Amino acid sequence: MTLVHMNCRSWCLGTNTDVEIILPSIKNGMDPKAYYQSNKKYPVLWLLHGTMGCYNDYLRRTNIELYATENDLIVVMPSAANSNYSNWTNIWPQFNMFDYLTEELMPMIYGWFPASEKKEDNFIAGLSMGARGASKYGLYWPDRFAGVACMSGVPCDIHYILEQGPENLYYDREKKTIELNGSLENYLTSPDNTWGRLEQVAKMIDSPKFYFCMGTEDPLFGNYIYFKNYAKKIGLNAKFDEREGYAHEWRFWELEIQEILKYFGFKKGFKESLERAKVNDHTLV
Repeated sequence: MTLVHMNCRSWCLGTNTDVEIILPSIKNGMDPKAYYQSNKKYPVLWLLHGTMGCYNDYLRRTNIELYATENDLIVVMPSAANSNYSNWTNIWPQFNMFDYLTEELMPMIYGWFPASEKKEDNFIAGLSMGARGASKYGLYWPDRFAGVACMSGVPCDIHYILEQGPENLYYDREKKTIELNGSLENYLTSPDNTWGRLEQVAKMIDSPKFYFCMGTEDPLFGNYIYFKNYAKKIGLNAKFDEREGYAHEWRFWELEIQEILKYFGFKKGFKESLERAKVNDHTLV
């Protein structure tokens, strides 16, 4: 496993920021010179953390580096603070997280590392707030990603959320996001309104394939079911997975990361990896 940590100045974020990158590793018996000078381009998983998380969450709490190494997959894990993967233009300096991924980080990774720019080689996933971010990027840039996976988070119908009021756990976050955009009207035409993009993307011939999952004990499960029913109604190219007895927790996300990679087509070594994960349960929180 090759692990790269970057701390770099971001013009989109107006500050220094951290990025963790897993790169494919040379295998036993390979010629180093031939391997490193092969000019081979590898698929990329853009992996987004949740609220109060950071760039190294997945390394600390899942076996993602094992799965990535076994499948010759580059994994890029940026730090997003509690930005909701939105552009915060009403502070100084501006913190434009939505722009940062596509306009700054992706060009950096493609330019400095052996990462493929092809749509069929790029995938994005996240948990909780990161799931909301993954859905934003997947729905607003469907030409850049072959697959989009959202763990314990789904696109929100703002009218449904506002109608439910504070009893819906998305209510306070969505109210703040409306304030960020200046008005409900502005929100509805912004990237924060992922619900407004669903039908358009569902009609695309070459839309990304989506994956949504949630534990049945997650307090957001009601929103998940509401969204699932709508997604099926409009014919969104999506797979859904619910796990009985799991809540908003890392044990659930560790299991789902493996299913997501399989869904994206990365199937090498998972039977063996699962057995090792059972032995190394200390990696889970």
